Amino acid sequence: MQNATRNMEYNVEKIRRDFPGLDRSFYGHPMVYLDNTATSQTPRQVVEEIERLYYNHKANVHRGVSSISQEATDRQEATRRRVAEWIGAGSVEEVIFTRGTTESINLVAASFGQRFKEGDEIILTVMEHHSNIVPWQLLAMRTGIRLRVVPLGSDNSTLDFESYRLLFNDRTVMASFCHVSNVLGTVNPVSEMIAIAHSHGVPVLVDGAQAVPHMKVDVTALDADFYVFSSHKMYGPTGIGVLYGKRDLLESMPPYQGGGEMISSVSFGGTTWADLPFKFEAGTPDFIGIAALHRAIDYIDSIGYDAIYRHEKELLDYAVDGMKGIEGMRIFGNSPHKSAVISFLIGNAHHYDTGMLLDKLGIEVRTGHHCAQPLMRALGIEGTVRASLAMYNTKEEIDMFLLALRRIAPMLA
Repeated sequence: MQNATRNMEYNVEKIRRDFPGLDRSFYGHPMVYLDNTATSQTPRQVVEEIERLYYNHKANVHRGVSSISQEATDRQEATRRRVAEWIGAGSVEEVIFTRGTTESINLVAASFGQRFKEGDEIILTVMEHHSNIVPWQLLAMRTGIRLRVVPLGSDNSTLDFESYRLLFNDRTVMASFCHVSNVLGTVNPVSEMIAIAHSHGVPVLVDGAQAVPHMKVDVTALDADFYVFSSHKMYGPTGIGVLYGKRDLLESMPPYQGGGEMISSVSFGGTTWADLPFKFEAGTPDFIGIAALHRAIDYIDSIGYDAIYRHEKELLDYAVDGMKGIEGMRIFGNSPHKSAVISFLIGNAHHYDTGMLLDKLGIEVRTGHHCAQPLMRALGIEGTVRASLAMYNTKEEIDMFLLALRRIAPMLA
């Protein structure tokens, strides 16, 4: 009875009215937007806040004595406080605004990575997005560090946990891995993985880009040293990212970029840095987008992560059950702990062809390697079709998706 009451409380049609971007058609078919892992749609509350701020509160932040500048500063810093509280950070100084998850990881690799030397080792996993591979490769080119990679387990869906344990040695200086795979949807046991790393005295960065839209994250409970995510994947503005870092680590790190805002004083004889968090926020930030991120967080909280999880899990199970009956269907990623992502192929058909045919029927999915080429090689494929769900998707949309798959499958056999 309690579950029935909860389901009644989840009004997906009311939610959808907040997302006018969903009300589109392609080729005479209503759009079914299933590319949420790449980017989510944005509710009108966030868009209207951006418009309001541009029309009424646009002034550069910090150091301004004018009332309008102080207003803009207050709004940006209110978002910092909101983010810190939302993810369970110990202080607002531990929240750094960036341009996205990619820049957050690059910041840590470039700055924290300066302490690493030739022969040191960093542990990654085969599931990583390129943004959690290439920055460490660039560091390896500069310093001579070595990258060690955790492979998939025998199920091709989860990590080989024993291999992860065995990769640690006295040369290991860092571990960096995703909370949720953007291809397989696998939710990694990051709390256990962090604890193992810490037992060896190794700090950890967690890529939370695919976790934060779907589940509550508490960085203090996880004991993450660094945690990174993007606004645009969690119903917020584009071009905004968050880097959480433990205060002692951030204080020990040199600046990532130089310029205005990140300094305390400048002379040709030398420059001193601003205190946290501003040491890592050189130049004029996207203060409008940062302020609007507050509204995106408020929106998620107004629905509630528990309700979002139940809704997305119901749709995920329904979609997967329906897909299993389609001839030639190959689904990648079958972890029991899985987020709302379905990667698949139909027979030996190219993922691009499948995606193009689905698009002609109004089904918007993503095709390709999903910025995870090492994972594709481990799976023995070039790429997949990826359908990914969000809080506003409906069972009726899944029915349309399944109908489209059944229609095109014979063409691809």
